[in-house]
Amino acid sequence: MRKVIIFICLFSCLASTHLYSSNELYEKIDLFGEVLEKIEKDYVDEVNQSEMMDSAINGVLQSLDPYSAYMSPDLFKEMQTDTRGEFGGLGIEIGMESGVVKVISPIDDTPAAKAGIKAGDFIVKIGDEQVQGKTLMEAVKLMRGPVGTSIDLTIRRKNIKKALEFKITREIIEIKSVNSEILGKKNNLGYIRLKSFNENSDKQTLNTIKKFERNSNVEGYIFDLRNNPGGLLTQAINITDFFLDDGEIVSTKGRKTSETRKFFANKGDEIKGKPLIVIINNGSASASEIFAGALKDHKRAIILGENSYGKGSVQSIIPLRNGGGMRLTISKYYLPSGDSISEVGVTPDIVVEETGDDFRINSENDNQLEYALKLFNS
Repeated sequence: MRKVIIFICLFSCLASTHLYSSNELYEKIDLFGEVLEKIEKDYVDEVNQSEMMDSAINGVLQSLDPYSAYMSPDLFKEMQTDTRGEFGGLGIEIGMESGVVKVISPIDDTPAAKAGIKAGDFIVKIGDEQVQGKTLMEAVKLMRGPVGTSIDLTIRRKNIKKALEFKITREIIEIKSVNSEILGKKNNLGYIRLKSFNENSDKQTLNTIKKFERNSNVEGYIFDLRNNPGGLLTQAINITDFFLDDGEIVSTKGRKTSETRKFFANKGDEIKGKPLIVIINNGSASASEIFAGALKDHKRAIILGENSYGKGSVQSIIPLRNGGGMRLTISKYYLPSGDSISEVGVTPDIVVEETGDDFRINSENDNQLEYALKLFNS
């Protein structure tokens, strides 16, 4: 027990700061041990010491940032299991903020998006379970379940006093990352909606661009990244490269030399300098922000919509000796300007907030897309 306490305390202290002297560090270790002994002896209810240790470890990680988290052996195994259609999800990317689960983005055409969940929503209750005090991974586990079963979510939304309740039926989440069509009064605009940056997004995007470029009538492009929670860094770099002729795309900086890198565009703009508008919103995160931020810095595109989410960091899944694992932030993204995306996001050149309760992306009620079309037609 003493060894476990010392291990966790050392990890806690060293992870949070290196400002303590050796004496101060050992004082913190002793203090932590004293707290555990008092809990074991005097707390009103009997406690599960193993669960308490897990909570301590997770507390350390969550004190670092909203994206670092601990997974117990059972949870880690479950997260890595290929469910082969056995389990379903809701279709939302989530993070933690002030101990509450926050929706980074609902993914298009998934149960969550269809139900009306929005980026920035706080999930305060999952079924009968209060979210406060649970880890991010525990919340994910609660939302997963057999396909076809439903779950109730209680949501708090900015500027709405009353809690909102949603009943959502779980489905297998299969994301077709690219949708496209020809838009505009003269049928002269290529519209590309990218929903995620997954393994094949660059190929799908490039094939779409080549198809549009064979149409001599296409004079400009609208690239829609709303509610795109991000994905693979390599995909963000590849897809951004399609629209640049040279220059830096993004840099990453971490404590390890291997995590500090710069990435540059190759020669060749796939749309040959044609006008480009990128639409973003609060649900545009991570890889989406790299794309929008790089094109904004290079003045290659007009960025329109709402400020993006502000997730500018890279997480690595690290297995642990006990069979569990942890998700740990290992580096941060920086735009060509040198600005960090973290907690700031990308500010659009033209701010257009979504309007109306019946707002739906790429529908007749989509005022943001309508504004982009008017810019081309003006």
